[in-house]
Amino acid sequence: MKAPVLIALSTLLALAAGLSHAQGKTREAVKAELAEAVRMGDIPLLDNGLTPRDLNPSAYPARPVPVGKTREQVVAELIEAKRMGDYPLFENGQAPREVNPSAYPARATPAGKTRAEVLSELAKAIRMGDIPLMDNGMTPREANPQAFPAR
Repeated sequence: MKAPVLIALSTLLALAAGLSHAQGKTREAVKAELAEAVRMGDIPLLDNGLTPRDLNPSAYPARPVPVGKTREQVVAELIEAKRMGDYPLFENGQAPREVNPSAYPARATPAGKTRAEVLSELAKAIRMGDIPLMDNGMTPREANPQAFPAR
């Protein structure tokens, strides 16, 4: 039984090292994360995918409880949702805003692009051959790459 455990741990360490390399973590950071996962019983060691914590929860320290919202924050969000008509009140799950949109203030919309910016982007996409114009869905760049400038 020790051989499968060692194989599983070495595989996890290698996988963690590979993933962390992409995230910019050091070898020491990966080893520390692995040690913490082993200490917390979060590494599945059995074929059925169960972790030691699943098998014997009392043998491991309690997981930290995520910090949630305060009661005041939740109440403030509820009041805002009701004010904006976003709180579902009807049996079918519809919110008042969906039933009578004119009775509620308009939602703020993020600033979009100007017409000139959109036209400029379109002209560039056409010039670079990035707009599908053919019946088969291919772009001119895909059909004839040497005819277009490099990106």
